[in-house]
Amino acid sequence: MATTKKLVIVESPTKMKSIAGYLGDGYEVLSSVGHIRDLAEPKNLPAELKKGSLGKFAVDVDNDFEPYYVVSDAKKKTVAELKRALKDADELYLATDEDREGEAIAWHLLQVLKPKVPVHRMVFHEITKDAILAAKDNTRQLDESLVDAQETRRILDRIYGYEVSPVLWRKVGPSLSAGRVQSAATRLVVDRERERLAFVAASYWDISTTATPGEESDAFEARLVRLDGTRVATGRDFDDSGTLTAKVTTLDEASATLLANALASGADAKVSRLETKPYSRRPAAPFTTSTLQQEAARKLRFSAKQTMSVAQSLYENGYITYMRTDSPSLSGQAITAAREQAVELYGADSIPDKPRLYTGKSKGAQEAHEAIRPSGEHFRSPASLSNSLRGNDFRLYDLIWKRTVASQMADAKGQTATVTIEATVPEAARGVASVAEFTAAGTVITFRGFLAAYEEGRDEERVADPSKREAKLPELTEGQALTLTQVDAKGHETSPPPRYTEASLVKALEELGIGRPSTYAAILSTIMDRGYVSQRGQALVPNWIAFSVVRLLEDHFSELVEYDFTASMEEDLDEIAAGRRDRLDWLTSFYFGKDAHRGLRQVIDNLGEIDAREINSVHLTDDITLRIGRYGPYLEVADPDGTPDPETGVVPPRRVNVPEDLAPDELTADKARELVDAPIVGDRVVGVDPESGKQIVVKTGRFGPYVTEVEPEPDAEATPLADEKTGEIIEPAPAEAPAKAKTTKAKTTKAKAASKAAAPKPRTASLFRSMSPEEIDLETALKLLSLPRVVGADPETGAEITAQNGRYGPYLKKGTDSRSLESEDLIFDIELPAALEIFAQPKYGARRASSALKEFEADPVSGKAIRIRDGRFGPYVTDGETNVTIPKAENPEEITFEQAVQMLADKRAKGPAKKPTRAAAKKPARKAPAKK
Repeated sequence: MATTKKLVIVESPTKMKSIAGYLGDGYEVLSSVGHIRDLAEPKNLPAELKKGSLGKFAVDVDNDFEPYYVVSDAKKKTVAELKRALKDADELYLATDEDREGEAIAWHLLQVLKPKVPVHRMVFHEITKDAILAAKDNTRQLDESLVDAQETRRILDRIYGYEVSPVLWRKVGPSLSAGRVQSAATRLVVDRERERLAFVAASYWDISTTATPGEESDAFEARLVRLDGTRVATGRDFDDSGTLTAKVTTLDEASATLLANALASGADAKVSRLETKPYSRRPAAPFTTSTLQQEAARKLRFSAKQTMSVAQSLYENGYITYMRTDSPSLSGQAITAAREQAVELYGADSIPDKPRLYTGKSKGAQEAHEAIRPSGEHFRSPASLSNSLRGNDFRLYDLIWKRTVASQMADAKGQTATVTIEATVPEAARGVASVAEFTAAGTVITFRGFLAAYEEGRDEERVADPSKREAKLPELTEGQALTLTQVDAKGHETSPPPRYTEASLVKALEELGIGRPSTYAAILSTIMDRGYVSQRGQALVPNWIAFSVVRLLEDHFSELVEYDFTASMEEDLDEIAAGRRDRLDWLTSFYFGKDAHRGLRQVIDNLGEIDAREINSVHLTDDITLRIGRYGPYLEVADPDGTPDPETGVVPPRRVNVPEDLAPDELTADKARELVDAPIVGDRVVGVDPESGKQIVVKTGRFGPYVTEVEPEPDAEATPLADEKTGEIIEPAPAEAPAKAKTTKAKTTKAKAASKAAAPKPRTASLFRSMSPEEIDLETALKLLSLPRVVGADPETGAEITAQNGRYGPYLKKGTDSRSLESEDLIFDIELPAALEIFAQPKYGARRASSALKEFEADPVSGKAIRIRDGRFGPYVTDGETNVTIPKAENPEEITFEQAVQMLADKRAKGPAKKPTRAAAKKPARKAPAKK
């Protein structure tokens, strides 16, 4: 009897082994390693297609937006292996992910492989034996509507980027890009910075006191809330222009200090009101993609990209369910598993009588239909996985497990008490008020409920509400006398809107309906990789180039960066995915226009003149303008001492560089004036080199201050020549009229180049970090220009050892071997014995222990101490044998010993990096456009 073979194709190689083990004999599981083909780059189209309607986008906008797909060179080997396996198969199972992207990958596999055997679409949301076997027995047809939605999004992004990006290249700068979602995300960050720029701080004062009912151990803190019945102003009562928005009493320093001193001198105080009410708090819903990214950022300091990478690994290895989902709901199986685990760990009273059901708030919830949770019919606790999960994998699984179990637990219960204190103001401060009221609040949790497992993190609040600050309250009764001590008057200033963090930007994108949670990590990476946004700690700070890009888009592509319009595009894609809207009609409307909607093509064709100079300018004051140039931002101001242009007679403006570490909201009019008025540092002559006679000058360049040598200005009259023996002046012979000769341009250029090559290159040396350009003297400048300094010769090899300053700091060099020095000062101070001692130590190991950013105990594998160092390509973890670069999203100071051990173990497991081999170039075969 002939045996049958069934071919199963998944996306990721990581899934292959687990799924093959669950399916057993008769199944061969292979991976497509993501998409096997994509839209061609227009430049790579066959020559005969470049001139046609496909040439601009590799999408035929004139013929039903037909895309031209190609299999990339990197995927040709994968496709060949899949085709070979399919020849021997009797059935084909397409087991890619269950979202739009996975459906599209399955469709592309069908188009390329062209199977002649039965095809089944197999979907699952967790990689467990039960889920895989159930998916095998419950296959479906390919969902063409999901494929249409993915293809529409891909075509939309290609047209948007290829039409708008060239405008940015011409008017703002090269290598910039525009995208329908990244542009909206960039605008959000820029808008927040604009709010901070326009913000006006307001000052206000308040008073706090310690109230004592009798025993000092019962003392509690209270804050002033009302004077003579009128509420005292807090930060929430001012708008961003510094204007009061409510009828309140404001205290200045003088009145607040007077009132505080008077109350501290012995005011009569009593409990005027005591309110007690029950407290109840519900657990947060299970994780969606968005809330997982937000919470991982708050609690674990993960970037969105890092969160999705770790979650992908957990999913593919069978620990959690599918990590791209908009839904917070749990299956009946998951609810039962969460309740059982809660009872097992926290007791029978830790769960409510009925299971909790959650529904999504997202307008267009789609993709997978269950929340992110631990996989399986019975959850594995983090403690049970401590040997199989390490590092970030364990931390993220622990977070998902806690959130899932807590979501099915009982409410936290307690009592909240609020006490109001009435104090009679002494005569000394009656001009301020007669009666002052203070409040204090405290909550006592009587039943922890879900808090025993998990508590959701919160974003930083812009303005803390003093009335919500909790204190530990003793037992009190109305009318009870109190003593006020430690009465303090404190001044405050309102704060500008906080910058977005990755977590809060993801939250804003979700609330506005821009993009989909599965794309947020890519969006954040794109706007940072493009240089639009930088991170300062956790905050996202827009660079000045982002202001130019957003301004151009707002002025000339206003509809494309409107938040509502961008969100409506996502809703339209959802409609296409659900089969309720036609793909072709939508693309036609978007590009060519329909009814009142101007299509992108019309916008591009009617852009008119764009003033690039104005787009890249910000007018800070009447005479100071910020210009955003190709090499960074600079200030431009009129130069009264400048030299007029000989042709136009106009004095060119003076330019002042803007410090790289100055955030846009810090470049106020006052700061700009300070930068402009600062003394010009650079081009300062410090003296003349006695040996060469050349002037030594301090300059400020693009990469910081430096010293260099320049030729002295020649005298107006030529110096007479003297005879070398007699010293008599030699009269020059009368000059003869030079013969006319034809000199070609090429000869002149060649002569100039030869002259330039013959002239010695001037010596140049950067200043040490500890040096100030204003304080450099001739002696120091000459020492710098004398580098590298010869320390001595190695007595064994005779090789010369030099000390010098390089791009990455001070170092010693002996032949091809080098060693870093602890400080720049050692370049001039180190002697031969100390240099030999440094070279005698291992290049990586115990040397430079004091330069480590952080140190740990020995690695369990190598037995050598683990350190975090700052290297050429950023901070890294090392044990002296293995080095691992720390991702930019990680804070080196927060790396734990366990994380460091795991990072080193992962790097060892990967083995040494393979050197790329150069393959012979192949002439691409011509292919006709693929059609569905």
